[in-house]
Amino acid sequence: MSTDRRAQIVAGAIELIATRGIRALTHRALDTQLALPPGSTSYYFRTRRALIEAVADGITTRSRADFVAAQYESATHPEEVAREESVGRPMDPVQVAHDIAAWLDHLLAARRNELIARHALIIEVMSDPELHARLAGSLFSLDRATDLFGALGAADPRESAHDFLALLEGLVFDRFAGLRAGSAGTVDQLARPLTDSLTSGQSRQPNSE
Repeated sequence: MSTDRRAQIVAGAIELIATRGIRALTHRALDTQLALPPGSTSYYFRTRRALIEAVADGITTRSRADFVAAQYESATHPEEVAREESVGRPMDPVQVAHDIAAWLDHLLAARRNELIARHALIIEVMSDPELHARLAGSLFSLDRATDLFGALGAADPRESAHDFLALLEGLVFDRFAGLRAGSAGTVDQLARPLTDSLTSGQSRQPNSE
């Protein structure tokens, strides 16, 4: 029951931020929204920071679960990358870009409130480096992106991975809160810049520093 109640509160916090804004996130507001007895949220999460940590962990857990579920449908993930390499088949950046674009399109449709809440919280905790890092890394995995660029033959997989994650963040923001917010986006629209990034990452030279 304790685990279920914690998950309920985390989901409620995400909904509250997404619909009413970051300033609305209080223990009392969550108790009211979820029709819980007064003091319930503070019983499970003593401080506001603890509540934000739980939200970050919840988004991270769901993101990693999504990656695991998707590995059976694409060769974008390290486990599939290893299988491709073991049989000597090179990865196709165009197909990889399309696979990732399809995943992003699903993310934007199914997890919009999480995206809004995460973005609001990232700004909120800028002065807390540890919590900020947890939120910043909650959606996309730098290690997985590095593995991907390594499999694609990038000269500097880590640097290419950083650039790629920055692109993913921008594409996601553009669709849920930027100039394209509310418009009918497509997988192909997302895939075009991803293809450019994956292709350019293959030929990039390592930093000389």
